[in-house]
Amino acid sequence: MNKKKVILWSIVVAIGGFLFGFDTAVISGAEEAIQKYWNLTAFEHGFTISIALIGTIAGALTGSIPSDKLGRKKTLILIASAYLIASLGSALSTNWYLFLLFRFLGGIGVGASSVTAPVYISEISPAAYRGRLVMMFQFNVVFGILISYLSNYLIGLLIGADTSWRLMLGIQAIPSLLFLILLRFVPETPRWLILKANKPDEARDVLKIINPDSYESDFQNIIANNREEHNLATEDVLFAKKNKLPVFLAICFAVFNQVSGINAIIYYAPRIFEMAGLGRQSSLLSTAGIGFINFLFTLLAINFIDKIGRRTLMLIGSIGLIVTLGLVSRTFYTEDFSGFGITVYLMIYIAFFAFSQGAVIWVFISEIFPNNIRAKGQTLGSFTHWMMAAIITFLFPILAEKLGGGSTFLFFSIMMVLQLLFVVKIMPETKGKSLEQIERTLVLH
Repeated sequence: MNKKKVILWSIVVAIGGFLFGFDTAVISGAEEAIQKYWNLTAFEHGFTISIALIGTIAGALTGSIPSDKLGRKKTLILIASAYLIASLGSALSTNWYLFLLFRFLGGIGVGASSVTAPVYISEISPAAYRGRLVMMFQFNVVFGILISYLSNYLIGLLIGADTSWRLMLGIQAIPSLLFLILLRFVPETPRWLILKANKPDEARDVLKIINPDSYESDFQNIIANNREEHNLATEDVLFAKKNKLPVFLAICFAVFNQVSGINAIIYYAPRIFEMAGLGRQSSLLSTAGIGFINFLFTLLAINFIDKIGRRTLMLIGSIGLIVTLGLVSRTFYTEDFSGFGITVYLMIYIAFFAFSQGAVIWVFISEIFPNNIRAKGQTLGSFTHWMMAAIITFLFPILAEKLGGGSTFLFFSIMMVLQLLFVVKIMPETKGKSLEQIERTLVLH
């Protein structure tokens, strides 16, 4: 394997993950100033902050269309352009409706990025390295969130809080432009060239760069697998009977990712800590600690995902999530808020999540679908993920108010018991297998 080239291409494409994380989190530092600038009502303010999430759902739902029609590389170039235009447009908007439009466009970039970038990396990666290379995307998402918090803090420190929001949003244009430039130097994926563009010679050239020693056998395996798919009349239909297992796996994985409560905890961490009796400053400090631990354990998971496998990470994580969520629930029920119990439990929770679900989701979903429908399958998983994220984020404050913290976190813990059963009974291991081998196991059996 030409390790340097493949890693370099993966790093470039994973910048899409960095922009994903940055764009998602950067609004947190600007939202109060934006509300004041346009004198927004509570409803208008909520809609302004959530418009990017609506765009994310739209981008995730439609991401497979350009990915299949135009190619993975051209779609990534469109995504980079969307990020660039959205960041500059949001920063320069003097009209509220224009601001909404540009934030929506940025959300489309996030959703489409969550479909196309993992698919691209999975299709250019040798089996032995695919897990850690695709995980670069998730690592960069977490890294982008951290950098956005740091960027917001520094900009707010140097410039007045009421005027700094434009620079907070506009500074994203720098990594967006870098992403757009660097994409010119990555190739199209060989599987798309063979299966969608009918350009086998170009595909062979790319495979030769990826793995000079075995490129011919890799090429023949893709060709043979394509012929086998074409023997089935429904090879391009996502919900065909033959694809029921990967469809089921993707939907379950995306649902479990969100019913772990991760987005509720990330978005409402200060509120949760205040519910547990911490002061405002202590809550903010604890929230920053959660971001750091998320980053640290995502980095750690990169070193294990191809060694011990996706399924093992999920087994470890599921048990850890059940226990930590159960402890948080118990603390709310007993109202024993002395010390730093809730803070410690949630820190450990984030560590287990980042090491398991956070690390595995985009890798696993990008692996389990047949070559011809991989982008559609990734769209299904990404769309399910973002829909559930929106639902859980919307419902959490309502559930916390009506049911209390104890019952809310008990629900999340019970969902992780179901996830553990799913991992033990149903989830296959994909470590070390080529995409064609995985397809034969899950579909062509």
